Amino acid sequence: MADFKIILSDPGTGRSYKIDATGPAAGALIGKRIGDEIDGSVLGLPGYTIRLTGGTDKTGIPARRDLPGPARRRLLLSRGVGFHPVMEGERRRKSVRGREISADFVQINAAVAQSGAKSLAEYFSQPAAATE
Repeated sequence: MADFKIILSDPGTGRSYKIDATGPAAGALIGKRIGDEIDGSVLGLPGYTIRLTGGTDKTGIPARRDLPGPARRRLLLSRGVGFHPVMEGERRRKSVRGREISADFVQINAAVAQSGAKSLAEYFSQPAAATE
């Protein structure tokens, strides 16, 4: 079974949170596409709606929203995800991955589309460290 690191950003506060998805939570994400919205209860955040915004595979190759399927491909890029040109008009062949989430993904980027009753800070609050 796949394990994912989900980086969840909250546009309201500007903070990001890391969620480790294993087992059924990871299985619920396989087959989803970048741009899809999922129910937050899958990740333990009831009441939230989460939009998948991107991701990378185990070798660091980014996923493009405009490329169908889960496969890795080498494309001639002039701009966008996976390539940032230095010179005007520069093009380069780069490896990118399709938009469908598969077991090869390691990190999935996501953003909050709709907030729930509790704030994300309450879900991810760390216990206060003991002072000496």
